Order: sequence, then structure tokens, then C-alpha cells
Amino acid sequence: MKKILTLLVLGLCVSLSGMVRVGAEDNSRSEQAKLLYAENNIRPAFDVLISIPEDKRTTENWLFLGNILHDMQKNDDALYMYSQAVIVSPKNYKALYNTGNIYLDSNKLEEAIAEYKKAIKIKDDFAYAHYNLGCAYLRLGKLKDARNSFLRAVTINNQEPDFYYNLAYVYKQLNNPKLSKEYLEIYNKMYKNDDF
Repeated sequence: MKKILTLLVLGLCVSLSGMVRVGAEDNSRSEQAKLLYAENNIRPAFDVLISIPEDKRTTENWLFLGNILHDMQKNDDALYMYSQAVIVSPKNYKALYNTGNIYLDSNKLEEAIAEYKKAIKIKDDFAYAHYNLGCAYLRLGKLKDARNSFLRAVTINNQEPDFYYNLAYVYKQLNNPKLSKEYLEIYNKMYKNDDF
């Protein structure tokens, strides 16, 4: 009986060490893909990530796959990858934000708004989600909602010139030339100080 128990324990240890190796291998592939992507080797990064079995992919792996596919202009496939990232981790606000970006680019404004709102619900201090939400509202002609989103974006990140430019535009559309001028002046000062 002792021999059987010892063999079972040894078998379990060998099995667990194999699982650790597979996990470490997947992690290594994730790191390799990040390096390739950072060097703008998009296709090789994709190939490395796609080699990770689906049931072993992290939310970050799915997000990266979505980003790569979006870069390749394969938006339907990117949307699938982002949805998988959210399934693995419902708090993945970046996947929700990127989904919103695809919808915004496709002029599916209500869908974009819904995704940005989900991202903001998870991470309220994500200025770009507020900004892009404002852009979606602006396209729909919902000027007050756009203004509120742009103001929130500026409150979170006051170093982004585009936030001010769109605020100037919205205030102009809302017939408030004084505030429009103020935000346009801020934009112009920031633009001059930037190394465009």
C-alpha cells in the first residue's frame, strides 16, 4: 500500500511540475510576443500568441491578439478577441475601450457609447474613454453629453491638447464663444509647446 501511495504522490508531483512548465512556457511566449510587438514585428507576435492554447490564454493575451488584429484591420476578429479578454476578466476595461474604438471607427455610435460606459464604470479615471465617449456623443449631435465627457477627460488629464480642442468646438456649437475661445487658447498654447 505504501508503494502505491508513493507512486501516486510521485505521479502527482511529476504531473504538477509539467503543469508549471506549460504555464511558464505560455508566460515566456507572452513575453516574447510583447517584445516582437514593441519592435513592430506584428505578424510574428501574432503567431507566437496564437500558439498559446485558448484555454491557457490570459486576458492580456486575448487583448494583445485583438490589438494586433485591429492593427491588421481585421476588426471582426479583433472584436472576438476583445470579447474573450472580457470573458476571462470582466474588469478588462482596455478590451472594452478598444471594442468601443472599433465601433466608433465603424460609425456604430450607440455600440461605442455602450462600450465606453462599461470601461468607465470599471475605471472612471480613464481619460481617453471619457474623451472618446465625448467624440461619439458629438457625432450624434448630443452636445451637452459630449461637453460633459470632454470636461471629465480634461479633469483627469489636463495635458492632452485634443481634449481642449474638442471642448472649444463643442462650446462653439453650444453658442458659448467665450468658453470656446478660452479652450482654443489653451489648445494653441499646448500645441506651440508640443514637438509636433
